[in-house]
Amino acid sequence: MEITRVLLVEDEVDARDILSFYLNTIFEDVVVAADGQEALEIFEKNLKIDKYFDLVLTDIKMPRLNGMDMIEKMLEIKNNQKFIIVSAYKDEEKLLKSINFRVLGYFLKPINVDNMMEILKKAKLEVLREKKQNKNEKLLKINENYRYSLAQNFLYCDSVLVQLSKKEAQLLNVLVKNIGKIVTIYECKLALWNDGNKSDTTFRTVMKRLKDKITKNDFIISLKGQGYTISY
Repeated sequence: MEITRVLLVEDEVDARDILSFYLNTIFEDVVVAADGQEALEIFEKNLKIDKYFDLVLTDIKMPRLNGMDMIEKMLEIKNNQKFIIVSAYKDEEKLLKSINFRVLGYFLKPINVDNMMEILKKAKLEVLREKKQNKNEKLLKINENYRYSLAQNFLYCDSVLVQLSKKEAQLLNVLVKNIGKIVTIYECKLALWNDGNKSDTTFRTVMKRLKDKITKNDFIISLKGQGYTISY
C-alpha cells in the first residue's frame, strides 16, 4: 500500500483536533504543528532524512509565522510541494494569491465536514495519481549528475530537486525540448516572454541565474553568435 503523509498546521486547538481526526481517516501518516514556524522546522527536519510530505494542510492566520509566508518558504525548499488552505477569513486577495502556489483546494471555518472530506479525498487521489506517474516516468538523463522530468519540467541533480524560478524553469524547458539543436536567443525570448525583442540584459540575467544553479557538470553550452544548446 502506498503511504501518504500529511503535515497539519493549525494554531487553534479545537480546529486542530477536528482536522487531525478526519485527516487520519484518509491519510496513513499525519504530523501536527501548532504554528507556521514549528511546521517549517518539522518540514526541514524531515527533508534532511529524505522524508517528504505529500500534502501540507495549513491555516492562514497563525502566530510566529503565518500560513502564506510559511508556504513561500516551503516552496523555496521544495517547489513541487502541495497544499490545502483552511481559514476563518474569506480574504479574496490571499486566496487569489494562493492560486500561484501548488494549492489543491481551500475551505473556510467553521468547518463543513462534508465539504472538507470531499476536498481531502480528491487531494489524496491527486497525490496518488502523481506518485504513480512519477514512479512510471523514466527521467531524461542529461549527464552523470542531472536528470530531467519531461512530464513535470523538474531538474534533479543526483536525485535532489533543483530549485528553479518560473522563468529559469521555462528557459531550461525550451532548451531540453530542443536537445541536439541550437536555440537562438530570439527563440528563448519568445518562449519566456512571447516577445523576441525583450532586452538582452533581461534574458542574460535569467540565463546566468539558471547556470548558477547548475553547480556541477554544467550542460548548457553558449555558442557565440548562434545561441545555446545542451551538451547531451
